[in-house]
Amino acid sequence: MFVRKHVTSLTPVLLSAVLLSAGCGAHDDEPGPGTGSEGASAAAPHGYVEGATEAAEQQSRLLLGDRATGETRVLDPVTGKVHETARRAGVTELTTDGRYGYFHDTDGIHVLDSGAWTVDHGDHVHYYRAKIREAGELPGGTGTSVRGDAGLTVVTDAGGKAGVHPRSDSAKGTSVRLPGSYAGAVVPYAEHLIALTRDGDGPARAVVLDRSGKRVASPASECEDPQGDAVTRRGIVLGCADGALLVHEDDGVFTAEKIPYGEDVPDTERATEFRHRPGSTTLTAPAGKNAVWVLDVTEHAWTRVETGRVIAANTAGEGAPLVVLENDGALHGYDMSSGEETAVTDSLLKDAPKASTGSAAAPVIEIDRSRAYLNDPSGKRVYEIDYNDGLRVARTFDLDVRPSLMVETGR
Repeated sequence: MFVRKHVTSLTPVLLSAVLLSAGCGAHDDEPGPGTGSEGASAAAPHGYVEGATEAAEQQSRLLLGDRATGETRVLDPVTGKVHETARRAGVTELTTDGRYGYFHDTDGIHVLDSGAWTVDHGDHVHYYRAKIREAGELPGGTGTSVRGDAGLTVVTDAGGKAGVHPRSDSAKGTSVRLPGSYAGAVVPYAEHLIALTRDGDGPARAVVLDRSGKRVASPASECEDPQGDAVTRRGIVLGCADGALLVHEDDGVFTAEKIPYGEDVPDTERATEFRHRPGSTTLTAPAGKNAVWVLDVTEHAWTRVETGRVIAANTAGEGAPLVVLENDGALHGYDMSSGEETAVTDSLLKDAPKASTGSAAAPVIEIDRSRAYLNDPSGKRVYEIDYNDGLRVARTFDLDVRPSLMVETGR
């Protein structure tokens, strides 16, 4: 283990009145200008929608998909109930923006409103709970990326073309095609859009767009071979060949700063897919087959933790263990500072994976403020793990489908 520290062409097939409007009732939606408890605007909604209930605690829900049969479910850990949702044949991937689940197939993306979301205002947080709703379709296909925030959803296709879809059923809510093409997913952040552009064969550079697609800033930055992105309270993290690029906003001013590995890292050991607890500034990513990268965004520090063969990894952040699913089918806990293994479970998977990370059907670890969740497709179950108590299995949820795909919403 070592530590390095450095300070340094879519068509708008999506009906805006369908996707993102069906959120919490047939016509429930984000409040428009001058409405809602804080008079929020469409660009910066408060987060409340008619029919939703504000809760005192986070309202997590787990969206599940069976790739083999197309069956989908929503598991509500708060109530322990499992909700049956529409079958989606041919689904190959499941992603989320924290509220909506995106079931990808080769022809498009089906959108499911999980009915659970969090609105983080920095100094305080709102938690909402509403009914689970089918929420329409998005254009897409293999390689399409979806990123969203409380006001809009951005779809970037495999060729780098992007479209912005507002979360509004208002007649004024229209989809916007962004000009040009981009080197990776376009990500909403700080009421703007962060994108990477490339001129010729040179490195990609970060640009800041307003929500109509107009370029408003170009912070000095370079990112060779961008892969992977994550939104944190400290800014947007973009994976680059030599480390990460952090794009940060402060009082309307955008800056970009490199967080390099500090030495050459082989392509096979780069951090290219980040996982973390939303709201946390500690990111994880596989570092090849037998190690995990931990990126502390606050300290601008990479730590490489040597492990067994990595299938999945995640952490709740500072003070919590790094939780790693290894190919023995067990969860292993590691101290992120020392690299010492601190806990290990019995094998939890009916069929321990033989492959390393990279498979879309591999189990994942979702994590929130108090629990982690592990899906066991062959065993038709999901485990709830108390990661602060030696990786204790708190609950086991038995299912009638193989949950080969899983994301957590409401965080």
